Amino acid sequence: MNPAEWLQRTATVFPDRPALLLGEAIIASYGDFADRVARLAHWLRGEGVASGDCVAIFATNCPEYLVALYGIWHVGAVAVPINAKLHPREAAWIIGDADARLCFVSGDHADDLAEVLQADYCKLQLVTDLPTLPAPEKSAPHPTQPQDITWLFYTSGTTGRPKGVMLTALNLTLMTLGYLADVDDVGPDDAILYAAPMSHGAGLYNFVHVLRGARHVVPASGGFDAAEVLDLGERVGGISMFAAPTMVRRLVDAARDRASFDGIKTVVYGGGPMYLADIIEAVELMGPRFVQIYGQGECPMAITALSRAEVADRASPNWKARLGSVGRPQSGVRLRIARPDGSDAPAGEIGEVLVQGAPVMAGYWTGYEQGCESTAKAIRDGWLWTGDMGVLDADGYLTLHDRSKDVIISGGSNIYPREVEEVLLTHPAVHEVSVIGRPNAEWGEEVVAFVVRKPGATVSEAELDTLCLQAIARFKRPKSYCFVPDLPKNNYGKVLKGALRDQLRETVQ
Repeated sequence: MNPAEWLQRTATVFPDRPALLLGEAIIASYGDFADRVARLAHWLRGEGVASGDCVAIFATNCPEYLVALYGIWHVGAVAVPINAKLHPREAAWIIGDADARLCFVSGDHADDLAEVLQADYCKLQLVTDLPTLPAPEKSAPHPTQPQDITWLFYTSGTTGRPKGVMLTALNLTLMTLGYLADVDDVGPDDAILYAAPMSHGAGLYNFVHVLRGARHVVPASGGFDAAEVLDLGERVGGISMFAAPTMVRRLVDAARDRASFDGIKTVVYGGGPMYLADIIEAVELMGPRFVQIYGQGECPMAITALSRAEVADRASPNWKARLGSVGRPQSGVRLRIARPDGSDAPAGEIGEVLVQGAPVMAGYWTGYEQGCESTAKAIRDGWLWTGDMGVLDADGYLTLHDRSKDVIISGGSNIYPREVEEVLLTHPAVHEVSVIGRPNAEWGEEVVAFVVRKPGATVSEAELDTLCLQAIARFKRPKSYCFVPDLPKNNYGKVLKGALRDQLRETVQ
């Protein structure tokens, strides 16, 4: 099912219902929304964009982001949303890998992206100044098939280059229906608030709200500000949002002097570990408004869910253990825990989390080097090997313990150590480097780099910081550097990151 068909259906039945809001201001009704999309789609066709082509979006949150997305889908093209926090060079690599014909870009990114793109095959168009052409009288969305790629999501890989996750129309449909079955219901008086990046999980929740004719609210700030969110709850009402655990923590801190939270309907949290004490405090202060989900780019937002009732439950004997879990499998998937040899691990034994079902990706983008090989490693015998380590209890609740990959999750964003390490190793004074995550009460984790200088060479933290800022996104750079004479290694020469984590713990004690 083409998402643009959902928009068209809603607009046909409820043309005057408010659709797009910037803060409290209504920018477009559903009728206006659908009309703008059809006009943009007509312009895209004139630019040579056809079904199956990739069109990128490298932009901060704004109401026009949704118009661009649905315009892309209207012509049957593939949307490639790029994290607006990325460095322009990183965005340019993704654009090239996807062979994007066109990229919608924020004004604050346009010049920097144009400078590093160094190619004329990709047209840049400001997302806040969307061109339109009068649409033909009968401008129906492209008849997208269930297996057609709809969303190409780039997730950082352990190779240091991101991998494009191919999400089909069927993947996104099952994810959307799973929201209604396992996360929350949505009505026309509800509103989805895009306080987290629309290129990621927050943006994926647009579908169910279009399907149900609900409102789409972009904060005037364009991002997350806890006080602004609470104010919008009071003035707009019926607000739901996706939030990383760090955002929940800030929301609770800002809510202490509020008398009522009636305008906040649901906060869906995920994207990183939630401290038990934090979610207990959140429910005590704000009431039963929280739902937890667990997913990843390869199975977006759709692996498990811990319901509103389960998050708020304090009567069950084992409520704390369940609150420390990420819930039970969502309706569209099957879940199991596997030993390294692929055999099932019994309840209570830690193993790798495997998931199977219609929301699981079609595979990695074939434009990515060895994409097919990466897909074969990730999906075996129909099961996605997530790389996350966890345990199932006798009642089917999944608790995550560790990750087989070395991903660092800071503020809900994934950071892969090798990507940072490769940048640091370009400095002529750096001999060896190893990057790990260190627990941080506010961000979940923060990046720490252990650096070995070349004999006789000198380099400062400031120099390495400048190097990182020139090559990768600001949020990926190390927050501290530890200069050491050597790195601990095993007999095969592999760096023992566990020993480095132990060293950090000993330093704190």
